[in-house]
Amino acid sequence: MNMNKGLLFIFSAFLFFGAVFLPIAADPVEDKQALLDFLRHIHHSHTVNWKENTSVCNNWTGVSCSNDHSRVTALRLPGVGFRGPVPSNTLGRLSAIQILSLRSNGISGSFPYAEFSKLKNLTILFLQSNDFSGPLPSDFSVWNNLVILNLSNNGFNGSIPPSISNLTHLTSLNLANNSLSGDIPDINVPSLQHLDLTNNNFTGSVPKSLHRFPSSAFSGNNLSSENALPPALPVHPPNSKPSKKSSKLSEPAILGIAIGGCVLLFVVIAVLMFFCHSKKQREGGLATKKKEGSLMKTASKSQEQNNRLFFFEHCSLAFDLEDLLRASAEVLGKGTFGIAYKAALEDSSTIVVKRLKEVTVPKKEFEQQMIVVGNIRHVNVSPLRAYYYSKDERLMVYDFYEEGSVSAMLHGKRGEGQTPIDWETRLKIAIGAARGIAHIHTQNGCKLVHGNIKSSNIFLNSQGYGCVSDIGLAPLMSPMSPPMMRAAGYRAPEVTDTRKATPASDVYSYGVLLLELLTGKSPMHAVGGNEVVHLVRWVNSVVREEWTAEVFDVELLRYPNIEEEMVEMLQIGLACVVRMPEQRPKMPAVVRMVEEIRAVGTENRPSTESRLEIAAATPSPQAAEVGTSSSAQP
Repeated sequence: MNMNKGLLFIFSAFLFFGAVFLPIAADPVEDKQALLDFLRHIHHSHTVNWKENTSVCNNWTGVSCSNDHSRVTALRLPGVGFRGPVPSNTLGRLSAIQILSLRSNGISGSFPYAEFSKLKNLTILFLQSNDFSGPLPSDFSVWNNLVILNLSNNGFNGSIPPSISNLTHLTSLNLANNSLSGDIPDINVPSLQHLDLTNNNFTGSVPKSLHRFPSSAFSGNNLSSENALPPALPVHPPNSKPSKKSSKLSEPAILGIAIGGCVLLFVVIAVLMFFCHSKKQREGGLATKKKEGSLMKTASKSQEQNNRLFFFEHCSLAFDLEDLLRASAEVLGKGTFGIAYKAALEDSSTIVVKRLKEVTVPKKEFEQQMIVVGNIRHVNVSPLRAYYYSKDERLMVYDFYEEGSVSAMLHGKRGEGQTPIDWETRLKIAIGAARGIAHIHTQNGCKLVHGNIKSSNIFLNSQGYGCVSDIGLAPLMSPMSPPMMRAAGYRAPEVTDTRKATPASDVYSYGVLLLELLTGKSPMHAVGGNEVVHLVRWVNSVVREEWTAEVFDVELLRYPNIEEEMVEMLQIGLACVVRMPEQRPKMPAVVRMVEEIRAVGTENRPSTESRLEIAAATPSPQAAEVGTSSSAQP
C-alpha cells in the first residue's frame, strides 16, 4: 500500500514538473517551421544560424519569443542580404509577432499585404531601405496596434490611403524617399509624434491636422506655395502696415545700431571661444574618463545609400548602421588609431565599435585591407565582424570581452581587494598571443603584419588564452611622429614610420609584451618624480648586473615552482627585443619556444639557450608557416 502511495506521489510530481517546465523548454514548433520555410525560399548573402536542431528561442539570431517560449514575438533581421520578394505562406504564420524588422536588405516586389495582413499583433514594422515598389496597401486598419511604421527609402508609388488615419496608436510614421504622389491626406491621429514625408511627389497643400509638424517633414515635394507648409512666424505683426516714415536714420538710431553690432560681435566671439574650449575638453577627456551616451552623438549621422555597414559571413549579429548609431555607448578608451566604444544594441547584445581617425588611404584601399583582416579565422585572433566607410566616418565592429584587455588586467587590478593576474593566466596569454601573431604573418601571401601589438590590444578568448585584436591598421593611417605615439614603448627602434611595420618589428613588440607580463610594469613608466623608464632598457640593465630576480612582478613570487618558467620566458622576451631586426627569432619559432615552457617531460626538452640558437636559424614565415597543431589550439 505504501509502495502504491509512493508511486502515485512520484507520478503526480512528474506530471506537475512536466506541466510547469516542459512548455518553457519546448520550442514553438509551428513558428519555427514558418521561419525555416521563409529562410529556404528567400535568397540571402549572409549566413543566418537557424538550424532545425537548435532552439529558436535561445540560439537563433534575430528571434525573440514569449516568456513561456510558446510563440515568436519579434524578428529583427536588418542588413543580412535578403533579395527578392517575401515568400508566401511563411511570415504570415507568425500570428503572435509584435516586432518585425527587415530593413536594409534588398527585398523587392510589392508590399506583401496578403502575408502581413495576418500579423494583427504588429506594433513595430521596419521595412525601410529595401527595393519595394508599387502602391501602399489600401487598408491599414488590419494593423490597428501599430505604434511605429517605417517604409522609407523604397520605391512605393501612388497615394497615401486615408485608412492610415485608423492607426490610432501610431506615434511615428516615415514614408520618406519614395515616389508617392497626390494630396497628403488628413492624418488626424493625435498620438502621432514623428512624421517624415520628405522627397516624394506630393502635391496640393499640407492639411491643418499636420500643421503641428515642422516644414522639414514635407520638404522635397511639389506642394503648392500657398498654405503648402505649416505657417512660419510672420514678418510683420498681424494687421500691421509698413511704416511711411523717411528711410533716413537719425543719429541716435545709427549710434544704437553701432553699439548693438559691437555687442553682438562680442557675444558671437565669446560663444565660439566657449565651444572651441568645450570641444578640446571633450576630446582630451575621452582617454581617461568613461562617458555614456549614444553613438549618434559621437559619430556622424551621414548614411549614404551606398555606404552601408558591411558584415563578414562569419558574423551572426543582426543590426544595421541605424541600430549602431542609435545604440547606447560608453567610451572604453582612446588608442593609437581611434576611440573604442562599448555599444549596447536593442537586442541586448554588446559589441565594440572602433571609430578610426587620421585614415589617409582612399575607400578602395581601405576596403581591401578590411577584407583581408575580416577573413582571418583563428581562435587567437579577435574577429572583425563588420566595418563602415564613408567620407566622414570609418567604423570597425569587434566582439566585446567582458574581462577587458590584458593591460587592464595587469595594471588596473592592483591594490586591496583586487586579485592580481596569476602566472598560469599570464603564460596562456603569452602562448595565445604568439599563436595569433604567427598566424597573422601567414595571411595575404605572408605580407600582413599586425603593426600595433600592445597589451591593450590583447584579450582572453573563451579558453583563457591570449587573443590579438586591432590588426593591420597602421598602413591606413597618417604617420605619427615618435613623441606623439601612445605605444612608443612597444615600438621597435628601426620603425620610424608607423605605416611600415614588419614581421620583425611585430616580434619586438611581442617581446615587450612578454616583459610586461613578467614585470607587471608598463613599457614606459615613471619612477622617482618625472623620470621615465623604458622597460626594455631597464630589464636589460638589471639582467646585466645579474639581479634577475629583481625583474619579476612581486605578485608572482608567491607562486611556487615557477622560477625556471619565468626565467625561460624572460630569455625569450630578451631575444625578441634585441636591437638588430635580423637577430630576432621568427614568430613560428617564438610559438614553439613559448609552448615548450610548460611542455610535458621537462627533462627531455632542449635548454632555452639551445632553443634560441635554433630560433635564430629558423626561416621566416614566408618560408615556413605555423604548424596546424599550433593554429588549431586555443
